[in-house]
Amino acid sequence: MIIHTQKERDIFIEAGRRLGVVLEKLGKAARPGVSVGELDKMAEQLICDGGDEPSFLGYTPEGSGRAYPASLCLSVNEEVVHGIPTESPRILKEGDLVGLDLGLTHNGAIVDSALTVPVGKSNKTGYKLMEVTATALEAAIAVSQPGAHVGDISHTIEQSFVSTGFSVVKILGGHGVGKYVHEEPFIANAGRAGTGEELVTGMVLALEPIANEGRASVIIANDGYTYCTKDGSRSAHFEHTILIEENGPLVVTRRPSEK
Repeated sequence: MIIHTQKERDIFIEAGRRLGVVLEKLGKAARPGVSVGELDKMAEQLICDGGDEPSFLGYTPEGSGRAYPASLCLSVNEEVVHGIPTESPRILKEGDLVGLDLGLTHNGAIVDSALTVPVGKSNKTGYKLMEVTATALEAAIAVSQPGAHVGDISHTIEQSFVSTGFSVVKILGGHGVGKYVHEEPFIANAGRAGTGEELVTGMVLALEPIANEGRASVIIANDGYTYCTKDGSRSAHFEHTILIEENGPLVVTRRPSEK
């Protein structure tokens, strides 16, 4: 997606603001004793109450054998991304790490964002994993300047995890977004600086570093969507939709507590 007019820009900014509000509410609602299904219902209700649509519900990614059956991607502990809350009776418990990944469509504009939160209190390693992954996202945003390349983002994310003790998931990454949930370019979470497509003013991108507490290897569950760590270790995931502008990247999905 390339933004060409002020009207398009305004719509994306408003879409991002709305998604940020919804995600913050979901993060606060992820408490011990809450079911993953309840959080999915809450996400859908909050989006629809605002007159918008959940972008993921009914979306069929390229190569998938079926449409995604929920509004929210919810991944707990060893689940890396794309967990399906409508097909799991899982109840959140104290100390869980929960990844909340959500898309919202506002006046035809699709935005995508994610965060990982602790249920109650986590341990030192859990907090560090979330902190390092969130910091990697901010570093990736900072290098997303006009004239930079996709590889600059990938390299920055990869380097953010050097000497941290955590493993970046290299086979997953960010992507273009805007008219569709997933657009070109694919933005790998590891790569070589100066390579790949050049970033130009008006581009809409979703950046999403993903890291594991243990090894980087992941497997796909039988549901065809949920990626899990192969060694059973915990994972964290943060994502923002950004707009490339002349003066640098504009993060449209900032949550109220981040501003």
